[in-house]
Order: sequence, then C-alpha cells, then structure tokens
Amino acid sequence: MPAKLSQPEYLHILLNHLPIVGLAVATLVTAAALALRNRGAVVLGLVLLALLSASAWPVMKTGEGARDRIRPILDDDSKHALRRHMDLAEDWVMVFYTTAGVAVVALLAAWKKPKWMWPPAVLAVLLACASLIAVTAIAEAGGRIRHPEFRPGGAPPPVKEESAPESK
Repeated sequence: MPAKLSQPEYLHILLNHLPIVGLAVATLVTAAALALRNRGAVVLGLVLLALLSASAWPVMKTGEGARDRIRPILDDDSKHALRRHMDLAEDWVMVFYTTAGVAVVALLAAWKKPKWMWPPAVLAVLLACASLIAVTAIAEAGGRIRHPEFRPGGAPPPVKEESAPESK
C-alpha cells in the first residue's frame, strides 16, 4: 500500500468525493428511475444511495484523524475554516445516515413487498437532496482551509517583490 494511503488527511481528500459527486449521481439515477417507474433501476439507485450516503462515515473518521496532523501547519484563518468545516460535518452527518437508512428500508420493501418500495424510495431521494445541500456547505467550508481564494473577500493580493535597481 502506498505510504500516502496510511495518512488520514490524504484518505480524507480521496474519500470526500463519494458523498459529494457519488451521491449526486446516485440521486439523479434514482430520481430518473422513479420517474420512469423502472423497478430494477430504482433498486440500483437505492443501493447507490445507501452506499454513497453511508460513505459519510469513513469521510468523517478520516477527517477526524487528519485534524490533529494538519492543525499545526494552519494559519488562524485556516484554523477557523477547519473548525467551521468540522462543526458543519458533525451537525449534518445524521442526514446522510438517515438517507442511507431510508434507502435500505426501501430496498427491504422492494424485496418483501415490491409495491411498498415507492414511498420510501421517494423519501430517500428527497433526503439525498437534503444531504447534497448539506455536503455543499460542508465542502465549501473545507475548501477554505487551504484555499484563501475561497474565503470571504478572496485571496489576499500577491506580494510584489522589489526589484533590484538596474546597473548600467
């Protein structure tokens, strides 16, 4: 295993795309399948919703592991952004878990009583939309940790280097 894969901050950056991009795609797939009333596609979408919503857990765990490793190298603004990122993630992670749980309930309904699948599947898509709103705020705060251009007011102006006087 490459050495970087044992670093929680590196894993966090790799995994955080699952509940962002992956969940967005799963939501679109499931919504389209519901609109088409295609049971097989809805089941596939629900599996994706369950897995990608549940991926918030390893993202949170690797983020917690990364916190103490990156904190010493951060300036005050970055530390504030890190705190905000962590607070938002802690406040909203339950919406991801709820989405995963409802998707699993819909899958169980599809298996036991296929006609009962539709209401929880619709609820799972609505919860996934709420998760996407939450993950947008969480990711925005996370981006501000190392990217001053994402902070209010943008990046500070570049420092101009003074040039040495020309000799003739």
